[in-house]
Amino acid sequence: MPERALSDRLDVSRSLVREALILLEIDGVVEVRKGSGVYLCETARLDQGAGRDDVGPFELLQARQLIESDVAGFAARMVTKNDILRMREALERERHDLDGSEPDYSGDRQFHRLIAEATQNSVLVDMVETLWQKREQSSMWTKLHTRIFETTYRRAWLDDHQAILAALQARQPEQARAAMWCHLGNVRETLMTVSDIEDPSFDGYLFEPVSKTG
Repeated sequence: MPERALSDRLDVSRSLVREALILLEIDGVVEVRKGSGVYLCETARLDQGAGRDDVGPFELLQARQLIESDVAGFAARMVTKNDILRMREALERERHDLDGSEPDYSGDRQFHRLIAEATQNSVLVDMVETLWQKREQSSMWTKLHTRIFETTYRRAWLDDHQAILAALQARQPEQARAAMWCHLGNVRETLMTVSDIEDPSFDGYLFEPVSKTG
């Protein structure tokens, strides 16, 4: 869009528009093409897209609680001996992760994925994997996790995982569903305690816990 059109549209002087465009061009946000107009740079478009994809941690947890609880319940009906053995290995990896000097959630993620795989349904596996990808891409989620300096919370989450595994091993769908629901509720409460409620990106009040009956 030409400077004149921007000036008319924004109802400001052309000199003010020109100064603003110079600053935006220096920052790499726009490209001014003589005789053509002003164009948004590709990197700026990508940044805008990344912002739209940045899901808040409590919105994500609400979705995970609704979806992964039912996935766990169904997995309890379909789980095999090999699935159980692989989940045990994932929990051992999670214990090992806790002893490391740097936070590592790979065992945690693997355990949740294995539950989805135990449904023997590839669509459900993709759904759970997508939820975890959104978590890893969320800058807000990352910010919250940098505030968890000790392992008490994560050891409690490991105990939750043990309860989920016990329900799966016993082939108790309702118990597995309830255990997963409780676990993700516990994660939510933990993140609430380390959240900055004054942060403009805080979304905890927008996504309140939902009951098991919906």
